[in-house]
Amino acid sequence: MISYVTIGVNDIERVKAFYDAVLGALGHVRIFETESWLGYSLADGSYMPRIWVCNPEDGQPATVGNGSMVGLHAASAADVDRFHQEGLAHGGRDEGAPGRRAHYNQGYYLAYLRDPEGNKLSAFCNTELIKSDGTYDPQPIP
Repeated sequence: MISYVTIGVNDIERVKAFYDAVLGALGHVRIFETESWLGYSLADGSYMPRIWVCNPEDGQPATVGNGSMVGLHAASAADVDRFHQEGLAHGGRDEGAPGRRAHYNQGYYLAYLRDPEGNKLSAFCNTELIKSDGTYDPQPIP
């Protein structure tokens, strides 16, 4: 459904280690780099989705959107844990430790971080909601 997402930052060098680490924990690799852009894709070579971290094209400072967040799928709860741990180790700020949330569907396992410039990210796993035929079931499988 989504082709790509861009995350605006002011200092590429400041955030590079953070994004390499948190996206690496979820199976992404850096595929592109300039002074003002970093590009990431799944390590399996999938064309989409892509994640672009960049300086704003309009030359104005990047700002954090209140209520904006990029949610990244993780293959397992262990990957969510690794995403959170790597983010904290690379300059990120905790916005919610890994775990289930009482007010979410019980099949979801999530963690929340802010990057070094304040952009909010989450990693989530909902594999308990995927049926054996690969289709999604909004109710957890018993």
